[in-house]
Amino acid sequence: MARKIRVLVAKPGLDGHDRGARVIARGLRDAGMEVIYTGLHQTPEQIVEAAIQEDVDVVGLSLLSGAHMTLFPRVAQLLKENGADDILVIGGGTIPEDDIRALKEGGWVKELFTPGTPLETIAEWIKANVKV
Repeated sequence: MARKIRVLVAKPGLDGHDRGARVIARGLRDAGMEVIYTGLHQTPEQIVEAAIQEDVDVVGLSLLSGAHMTLFPRVAQLLKENGADDILVIGGGTIPEDDIRALKEGGWVKELFTPGTPLETIAEWIKANVKV
């Protein structure tokens, strides 16, 4: 039997709303994944440390504060610096289309999901892109 995909769901920065992150965490758990939710106000350093300690396959960042162009690249850079750039970084939140394109083209995230994306779509994307 294959092991479960492990996903860390994190809320970086000062964003104080986590309902969406909790819904995503529950949906991924219901889809058969192991999910670790770090809670609010996490620094990129805390997120990367938790991702490495928990040996996750995916880091899912949820951000509504508008700091995605700073925080997403910082998490990706720290993963690389710590030899953990095999961990997929995905994200979600209120992110303008131009920023989505820039984050993906820059290699900072593999995929971004905007509000209203069905949970099944996110779970299917993860299952299709994580090798366990």
